[in-house]
Amino acid sequence: MERDSAFAAVALPHLDAAYNLARWLTGSGPEAEDVVQEALVRALTYFPTYRGANARAWLLRIVRNAAYAALNARRATATEPLFDEDAALPEPADPRDDPETALIRARASSRLNALLGRLPAELKETLVLRELEELSYREIAEVTGAPIGTVMSRLWRARRLLAKAAGSEP
Repeated sequence: MERDSAFAAVALPHLDAAYNLARWLTGSGPEAEDVVQEALVRALTYFPTYRGANARAWLLRIVRNAAYAALNARRATATEPLFDEDAALPEPADPRDDPETALIRARASSRLNALLGRLPAELKETLVLRELEELSYREIAEVTGAPIGTVMSRLWRARRLLAKAAGSEP
């Protein structure tokens, strides 16, 4: 029982970040939920080996590994979905926005999502971890297993590609 409460204290505060990373890596909300569930099972299994380091980076590294395992499994059994489950669920509008502002925000968000979706996986994950999850370079290096210099260059390349793609689209 004590182990379960200790695990909950370490892992649960980072569930939103875990889902966010899984969502960006898999490109699917339902698949991201499966990845996070698998990652939590793995984390609980190996929790006795957790040494109290950065809990967020520890969990996100497990999520990252689970996401890549799921993507590899998906490639091995590639099937075409009948429909995109996420396409039918647009982002809810901010109730304080007027209709025009809500539409502008929705279009900007959709465009950014599309541009981010086109980035190579290692650049996308680095950008998501830094800009959306606000991890430090050191934490990103822990999650990805890449040296800090590589994290910095991936971030630079991701930002450059994103800016270039944004400038080339109407």
